[in-house]
This record gives sequence, C-alpha cells and structure tokens, in this order.
Amino acid sequence: MADFWLYFKLGFEHVLDVTAYDHVLFIAVLVAAYSIKQWKRILGLVTIFTIGHSVSLLLAAYQVMAIDGDLIEFLIPVSIIFTAFYNMMTVGRNKVSSRSIFLYLITLFFGLVHGFGFSTYFNMLSQGTSDLLLMLVEFALGIEASQVVVVLGILLLSAIFQNVLRYSKRDWVLIISSVVLGLTLPILAENWFF
Repeated sequence: MADFWLYFKLGFEHVLDVTAYDHVLFIAVLVAAYSIKQWKRILGLVTIFTIGHSVSLLLAAYQVMAIDGDLIEFLIPVSIIFTAFYNMMTVGRNKVSSRSIFLYLITLFFGLVHGFGFSTYFNMLSQGTSDLLLMLVEFALGIEASQVVVVLGILLLSAIFQNVLRYSKRDWVLIISSVVLGLTLPILAENWFF
C-alpha cells in the first residue's frame, strides 16, 4: 500500500509541479469552453489525456518506441498553442460534435507527447520495479486526480468570471486562451526545434 501512495503522489505532483506548468496550461485551455454541467465531457477529455500519457510511458519503459527529446519538448508547447488558437477561432460556434472529436484527438496527442517527455524520469523510477504495470496504474491515478483539481480550479474561475464579474462565455474563452497563449509562446521559443 505504501508503494501505491508513493507512485500516486509522484503522478499527482507531476501535474502540479510549478516548474513544469505546461501541463496545467494545456488543461486550462482545454476546458476553458466548458461548464460544470458538461462534467462528463470534461472527465472524458482528462481521462483521454491520462491514457495517452500512460501509453507513451509504457512504450518507452518497454523500449518499444523512443522519440527525440528535443522534438517532444517542441511539440508540447505546439499542442498548447494549437488548442488555444482553436478555442479562439471556434468560440461561439455550435459545431459541438466536430469540436469534441478534435479535442479528444489533440488531447490524446498531447498525452502521448507529454508522456514521452516524462519517460526518461519514469524509466529511472521504474528500474528494479517488479511490477511496472501496477506502478504505471498508480502513477496514472495520481495524474488523473491532479488534473481533476486543475479542472475544478478552472471551472471555479470560469464561474466567477461569468457569473460574478458578468463576462460572456465568449470573452472568458478568449481571455483564458490568450493568457495561456502568452505564457506558452516563451516555452516554444526556448524549445524551438528547427
């Protein structure tokens, strides 16, 4: 049981690490257009991310696939920026089904990319571990729990902006997407691949 809490805590802290805030930025921009009433869709998106993250950790841990770390570090801010721009371009449109498919795909992509970005550290942690799959599940549960915390924070801010400060949903989505974009552009510049 102690191992469960160890790996759960590592997963939980991995998302909320203040020095690696790219994960929080992606979750923030991902759920900016949703409200608490859409909690099933939000939970689906968060879970899709965790699945992608876990699959890439698994592929890297079993040495099935390895991707250049510089490319991964470049793709992380690219996926955040792409999602922010997508929010800004589609805010207020009623094409919910096509938007959902896109967001599920970009979320899965970001999960895969982010998992590969974390795989070197995860592989060091898992050396000597007899049950890699169990460790991965424990770690993934920690990631999932911390993402729910981030989502609740974003939904609370959304409620304050829209219900108390009387911003329209469109304005809220544009504000959060712009802030995330502004915070992510320097990460992209630092990790420019070409």
